[in-house]
Amino acid sequence: MMHLKWESNPTIKQIKCVHANAKKFVVDNKLTPGKVYDVKNETDEFYFIIDNSNRIAGFRKDYFEEI
Repeated sequence: MMHLKWESNPTIKQIKCVHANAKKFVVDNKLTPGKVYDVKNETDEFYFIIDNSNRIAGFRKDYFEEI
């Protein structure tokens, strides 16, 4: 259950949100384009960040660019 401790993990890197236009899901209330987020964990397809609700969440990498 490693995911329960991700919020307190050190930041791996920072990424910038470039858009919040999802085809299937509603992410515009959790991401702000132009805002910089701290990455707590990363997989091949997803970044796990602290989103606008101050909770850990996973988002596809195509919403972001690396700084």
